Amino acid sequence: MTVLRYGEIDKQRFARLLSRYQLVVIESKKDQDIPGSFWGDEEAGLIDNRLYCRDDTPLHSALHEACHYICMDQTRRKGLHTNAGGDYAEENGVCYLQILLAEYLPEMGLSRMFSDMDEWGYSFRLGSAKRWYDEDAEDARDWLLSYQLITPAGQPSWQNRL
Repeated sequence: MTVLRYGEIDKQRFARLLSRYQLVVIESKKDQDIPGSFWGDEEAGLIDNRLYCRDDTPLHSALHEACHYICMDQTRRKGLHTNAGGDYAEENGVCYLQILLAEYLPEMGLSRMFSDMDEWGYSFRLGSAKRWYDEDAEDARDWLLSYQLITPAGQPSWQNRL
């Protein structure tokens, strides 16, 4: 199975979703390097409030980088260029939030996000993204709640970390 790619989704819906976080999606041409990509190749990139994608960018990568922007504090966000940084707790919060945001993209949804994360090699103690989310992600949820990035009901709050 191949992972869902940016070129396979409704790009306007994706841009509207991320605009709620003051993120701007910029599309790179297929023969160009992706600006701000930490991993290179087809992985999404971040510079300031701009998320760079190509049609071959895995959607999970684009959401992951977007969630780094959402989850980092204002100081890091102001100087953001390529390396989102963050600690272990923030990385878990990023993974949890990208799963929540997948529900707002009809082409993705939870099941596809879980399988794409597993396919790409995200590693979780319990062996799969779904098991981590269902059984072992309470700390990630609590972290997101502590910064008011999700509501007590577990929905996105549509605000960036202060």
